[in-house]
Amino acid sequence: MSEPIIYELGAAGRRGAALPALDVPTAALPDEESLRNELPLPEVSEVDVMRHYVRLSQLNYGVDIGMYPLGSCTMKYNPKMNEDAARLAGFSHVHPYQPAETVQGSLALMYGLQEALKAISGFCGVSLQPAAGAHGEFTGILMIRAYHLARGDAHRDIVLIPDSAHGTNPATTSMAGLTMVELKSDGRGNVDLDDLKAHLSNRTAGMMLTNPNTLGLFDEHVLEISELVHQAGGLMYGDGANLNAIMGIAKPAELGFDVMHYNLHKTFSTPHGGGGPGSGPVGASEALVDFVPGPVAVRADAEGPYSLVMPSQSIGRVKAFYGHFGVIVRAYAYICMLGAEGLRQASEIAVLNANYLQSILKEVLPLPYDRTCMHEFVLRGQIEGAPDVHALDISKRLIDYGVHPPTNYFPLIVPEALMIEPTETESKRSLDHFAQAMVGIVQEARTAPELLHEAPHHAPIRRLDEVRAARQLVLRWQPNAQD
Repeated sequence: MSEPIIYELGAAGRRGAALPALDVPTAALPDEESLRNELPLPEVSEVDVMRHYVRLSQLNYGVDIGMYPLGSCTMKYNPKMNEDAARLAGFSHVHPYQPAETVQGSLALMYGLQEALKAISGFCGVSLQPAAGAHGEFTGILMIRAYHLARGDAHRDIVLIPDSAHGTNPATTSMAGLTMVELKSDGRGNVDLDDLKAHLSNRTAGMMLTNPNTLGLFDEHVLEISELVHQAGGLMYGDGANLNAIMGIAKPAELGFDVMHYNLHKTFSTPHGGGGPGSGPVGASEALVDFVPGPVAVRADAEGPYSLVMPSQSIGRVKAFYGHFGVIVRAYAYICMLGAEGLRQASEIAVLNANYLQSILKEVLPLPYDRTCMHEFVLRGQIEGAPDVHALDISKRLIDYGVHPPTNYFPLIVPEALMIEPTETESKRSLDHFAQAMVGIVQEARTAPELLHEAPHHAPIRRLDEVRAARQLVLRWQPNAQD
């Protein structure tokens, strides 16, 4: 029997708090027509309210409860030390309008993070302003556009984007007023070099490349790709969503990228999901460093004060003030705790964990690109002997095993895609539990496919009609609703 919800617990006259005696003049209520008498607000005791919200919290699944293998999202453990750092009064009680001389500690942290991100990536400069990954990539494309306009190359209006890219890449290009041209992938999951060469021209503004890409593969031709784009007069934009696989090992600037956004809320362990807050700083090469959004934190010399300066050809502000400061603090704390050696080790373990899982699961599900993967990999959710079972069925059944599903149906170039990223924070025991659940579900698909079609069976909410849910939104609970 399910627990009653808070509306069902209410009874007339119950109170959760006793208000003090009125010590201000009384005021008349609004006109009767302004009052919302139709709202069925519950009258409940304090203990009922407390139990209701604790019960709801126990229904939620999060990274502090178990493995969260969403490919491309890097949902890894968030050290609580980061939270302690972000809550220090010197960081949490400051205001962006304060004079620079009163917030030298905050500016020092911003400067330190900029320098750390430069060291990790090899770029000449960094701006912390962008508020999320998609915002960071939009910023990067605006910088590329500004670069060409400053050189009188307004005709360069085409951005090349691989077919395996995140969906934000073409959206970013359109929002920046440029034209997107899609490039095919080859049989090994790399950018097809012949297709790239066929589309390079004097209209090429640049190329957006995620490396490792969304198939979880390091592009084997990345150096040649960068050289070809540069020879055509374009610039290379790096989607840094998958930096978690290469930090401390390969520097994007040395691979030929001119600008890249970092996902602090992925790579550097700050909280992630639920709409934010994120953080998407951009790093820039020598060609673009003067175009980064500002102001940025600078220091004239090793002994001098910190200040905020607008770069000489900056595209301007892309966000109010200086970025999501609380996220910036968390990321800096993480980098300081791990250090250069620890960041490299995190990448190495992320890659090891992904390849361990891939070696097991490719025996039961098709692996479209049978190569050593990076921090994530993509399988096809198509089971021999169970033609009516789909990737979504596998994911829904995983919930019954107490495992969060991986990313479904992305990237689009893989039919029935299951995109799995275990991250470096999962133990071998956790990985084995996930692998055993997947192997068991494949066996169930052949012998009892209805278990998958009707899953989940043990979740607080059973399977939803996702098409109907998207088209007929219900945004609040209604006590008399029939379904």
